[in-house]
Amino acid sequence: MERREFLSTAGAAATCTTLTGCLGRGGVRVLSAGSLAVTLDEGVGPAFEDEVGTPYSGEYYGTNAAIRMIESGQKNPDVVVSADAELLRDRLYDDYVVWDAVFASNSVGIAYGDGTEIGDRLEAGDAWYEVLRDADEGDVAISDPDLDPLGYRAVHAFKIAEEKHGLDGFVDGMLAKVYQEPEEPQLLAGVRSGNRAAAVAYKNMAVDHGIPFHELPDDLNFSDPDRADEYAGVSYTTDEGYVARGTPVLYNISVTESADNADAGYEFVSYLLENRNMLAEMGLTLPDVEFHGDVPEVVRG
Repeated sequence: MERREFLSTAGAAATCTTLTGCLGRGGVRVLSAGSLAVTLDEGVGPAFEDEVGTPYSGEYYGTNAAIRMIESGQKNPDVVVSADAELLRDRLYDDYVVWDAVFASNSVGIAYGDGTEIGDRLEAGDAWYEVLRDADEGDVAISDPDLDPLGYRAVHAFKIAEEKHGLDGFVDGMLAKVYQEPEEPQLLAGVRSGNRAAAVAYKNMAVDHGIPFHELPDDLNFSDPDRADEYAGVSYTTDEGYVARGTPVLYNISVTESADNADAGYEFVSYLLENRNMLAEMGLTLPDVEFHGDVPEVVRG
């Protein structure tokens, strides 16, 4: 089985998809946003191992789920990677991390299956919100908004569309019929297998799996930093009471204060920042690197 197929079809236990094993087996141990599973496991991780000589081990979950694991002591990675820069800063500063580096961005849209009614209508130019509103129950998947920024960004997009286009009941209607996938790396498995017609996904995830992608307009795809004030007009409150406001998609990374192998963590972060061209090749966009907090010189340098 190809690694990409494994990532998209395996069950919950397979969120550990590593070259050297699950967290806790030496080298650098990375706990990352699930949307970067293929990017790190097939791209950056193997290259890091080959060039630096330090074993790479990664686990991938929705960022909010990963942060809960750190807070509860269930996971103690050397490196944490978030798909929402503000979420990491709100939840992990100052007890678990004291700095971070923003290194990539992404765009929200609709990944869809070839030959599906949803795909045909999107390709014909029909308004995306009308296409999704007409979909049958279970045809469209989103990530669980209580566990993953991609999930609450889907809700944010629904809210912006409802307000902008006067779609009374659009948000409630969509949340009543979408399938909420709890394991972000598995979000596109149903689209690939033909069991679902579409999923609200990041652009890089569609690139990773070779699935057609309909990018949403800039005012609700969360890719434009200049629209941060517009995005901030919507919010979602998770089941634990965290209020996630609309923000541009910004991935950030840090070495945890309790890392068992901080030196390997610094090596990995430095390697990632110095080799971001690999990220662009896998569908991500590259804003200027932005450091935040008390960044070690070994990383800043």
